Amino acid sequence: MTTYNKIKKTLNINVDKHLNDGFASLTHFWQNTDKNTSKQYKKSAIEYLQSEIFNLVGEPEQYFIPLKYDIPFPPKSAPKFKFIDLFAGIGGIRLAYQNLGGKCVFTSEWNNFAKKTYEANFGEVPFGDITQINAQFIPNHDILLAGFPCQPFSIAGVSKKNALGRNHGFQDETQGTLFFDIARILDCKKPKAFMLENVKNLVSHDKGNTFKVIKRTLEDLGYEIFYKVLDGKYFVPQHRERIIIVGFKKNRNVRNIEFKFPDTSESKHKIKNILEPSVDDKYTLSDKLWNFLQEYAAKHKAKGNGFGFGLTDLNGISRTISARYYKDGSEILIPQKGKNPRRLTPRECARLQGFPDEFIIPVSDNQAYKQFGNSVTVPLIQAVGLELVKTLEQIYEPKSAEAIIL
Repeated sequence: MTTYNKIKKTLNINVDKHLNDGFASLTHFWQNTDKNTSKQYKKSAIEYLQSEIFNLVGEPEQYFIPLKYDIPFPPKSAPKFKFIDLFAGIGGIRLAYQNLGGKCVFTSEWNNFAKKTYEANFGEVPFGDITQINAQFIPNHDILLAGFPCQPFSIAGVSKKNALGRNHGFQDETQGTLFFDIARILDCKKPKAFMLENVKNLVSHDKGNTFKVIKRTLEDLGYEIFYKVLDGKYFVPQHRERIIIVGFKKNRNVRNIEFKFPDTSESKHKIKNILEPSVDDKYTLSDKLWNFLQEYAAKHKAKGNGFGFGLTDLNGISRTISARYYKDGSEILIPQKGKNPRRLTPRECARLQGFPDEFIIPVSDNQAYKQFGNSVTVPLIQAVGLELVKTLEQIYEPKSAEAIIL
C-alpha cells in the first residue's frame, strides 16, 4: 500500500506551496474513503490534481487509492463518531477527539504556518477562511468542535484594542463575529453535539452581554447548553483557565440531558517533569534582556502593579503561556544555577500543553511559540470529550459505540 509521504514525493508536492483549498480538498479526499463524505471533495481534488500538480502522468483516478498514513496521528479507520475541526490551529482539539476514537471529516484554519504544522502531524491541510465556505460543502458530522478566536474577548486583547482605539467583542469585524459562522454551520448541518473553547473572560465581556448573545443563539438553534471555566493545572503543570461550552441537540425522546464536566482534584503536576535534560544556550536570556525585565518589574512594583516576569518554581506550575511568548519569554522563565534564567524550548511548550513528543514541530521557534501559546491544553479537552461522547451514547442508546455515526 502506498504511503501518504511516498505519494507526495511521487507527485513532487512541496507542502509549503500547497497550503490552499485545492490541496485541502485533495488531502481531505484521501482521508475520507466512505462515499457520502468523499463525494464532497472528489471534484475539487481531481481539478487540483489536473491544474496544479504539474508532473501528473496518466488519469487522476490512479492517485485516488487507499493510503497508509506514515504520520504521527493517522485518521481512524473504524471511527466511533465523526467530527469537524474549526479554527483548528495546530490540531490540539483534533488530537484529543481522535484519541477518543473520532474521525475528522472537515477542518478549517486560516494561518499558513499553523496549516504546515497541522499537515505534518495529521496528513491533511485545513481549508482556509471559514467565512468563505458554504456550510453545505461541509460533510455531515456528529460533533462540531471549535476553539474560535479569543482575542476579541480576552483581558489582554480587550486592553490592547482599547489602547489602540479599536473595537472588541462582537464589534471586532475581523474576529469577533466569527462565532456566527459556527452558528451558521450548526444551523445547516445540525450535528448531535458541539464543543467550543475560549478564554474565561468571554463570560464577563461587555458586562456579560456577549455571553448572553452566544448562549441565546445556541439555545435558539435547538441545543441544550452546559458551560464551565476549567483550569489546565489539573492536567498539565500550567495555570490556564478557559471556558468550555458544550451543547447537545435536544431530543424529543430524552427529557433531561445529563452532562457533567470532568472532576478536578488538587493539581500534582510539576513543571520540572516536562523540562528537557539538555538545552541549547540560545534559550538563556541575554544580560541585556534579563536586566530589562528586572528593571521593568521593579518599576511596576513601585507603582503597586503586578506586572513582571514569572520565574517559575520547578516543583510547581507555570503561569499561562501566551502567543507573545516568543518576544521575551517573560511569563514563564526557568531558573538556572549560575546563569540567567531561560525560556522554555518549543518542545517544552508542547509538553506544557499536553502534546506528546511524537508531535512534529516543522516551523521556526518563533512560530512554534505562537502556535503553542494559542493552542488548547490537549488532556483537558480530551477529558471533556470523554464526558461528551458518554452523554451522546446515553442520549441515543446505541447497542455499540458505532451506532452514533451518521
